[in-house]
Amino acid sequence: MTDRQQQILRSIVEQYAEVASPVGSSLLARAFGVSSATIRAEMAELERLGYITQPHTSAGRMPTDKGYRFYVNSLADESENNLPSARGERALTARLQDAGMPERTIRNAVDTLVELTHNLGLATIGNQLYMSGLGNLFGQPEFMQSGQVQQVAQLLDNLEPWLREAAPNEPLNVYIGRENPIGRTAGCTLIISRFHSPYSDRSYIGVLGPTRQNYRDVTNLVRRAGQALEEVL
Repeated sequence: MTDRQQQILRSIVEQYAEVASPVGSSLLARAFGVSSATIRAEMAELERLGYITQPHTSAGRMPTDKGYRFYVNSLADESENNLPSARGERALTARLQDAGMPERTIRNAVDTLVELTHNLGLATIGNQLYMSGLGNLFGQPEFMQSGQVQQVAQLLDNLEPWLREAAPNEPLNVYIGRENPIGRTAGCTLIISRFHSPYSDRSYIGVLGPTRQNYRDVTNLVRRAGQALEEVL
């Protein structure tokens, strides 16, 4: 993939996350200062490589799971992107200070992630899975079809036992779309951070939302939530 194709893919991922509709060539042509024909040729190559797709003939392009994975991996290589926004940092600090019991502290962290990311927030507290923000998840346009809702529900029903058995070992774990071991066709992304708590050395906090995510902000917030919990618990 050329440098320009990487930048076009990045723009498609970020624009699609913002507008929730396929991204057209004319918009990108203005952004990159080239002709629409040039952008369409680059899009065709990105589609051939499997990074983007066109939902129907007259539409723009949207990222595939492979495209999202490339984007997320590129963020991980950029150390300056590993900090949450000042607003997110302030919100997490305020909600976790003097929260009291560990369970309340973890719940506060989850609730803060829900407010900041507009996703479903979750955390393991002992052998239980605390979830908040279910309305956020099912309010997304991706989950308006009943079949999709059933897939998401299946993922949620099996998430706690899967976390307990699989025990992901990375400080931050991102499972995009079909990478999810359960609910593979749900069109969801699971972003979780591992942290040490009084309940377990392998406690987890994170969010579940559509694959159409602001990955830069959300991954940074989830990573920071895990770090903050380790600092205060």
